[in-house]
Amino acid sequence: MKEAGEDIKEAFQDGAHDLADKAGDLKDAAAEKAADLKDAAAEKAGDLKDAAADAAEKAKDAADTAKEKAADAADAAKDKADDAKKAAEDK
Repeated sequence: MKEAGEDIKEAFQDGAHDLADKAGDLKDAAAEKAADLKDAAAEKAGDLKDAAADAAEKAKDAADTAKEKAADAADAAKDKADDAKKAAEDK
């Protein structure tokens, strides 16, 4: 009976050791997956930052272009007004 008890005790110890090994493996796998997810998130954040910078640059360029066109239109309108004034004075 004592031998059976020792066998059972040893089996439980082996099982506990196996469970501890599996828990360690799971912990390592979880840590690796977390690191992968962190890296992927950092990469995606960098991509989003780059895209935002590109969009901001395009918006600035569009605003500059619109400002130039507005200035050109104002100049053209002033020139037309000056021409009309001169024509009226010449009559």
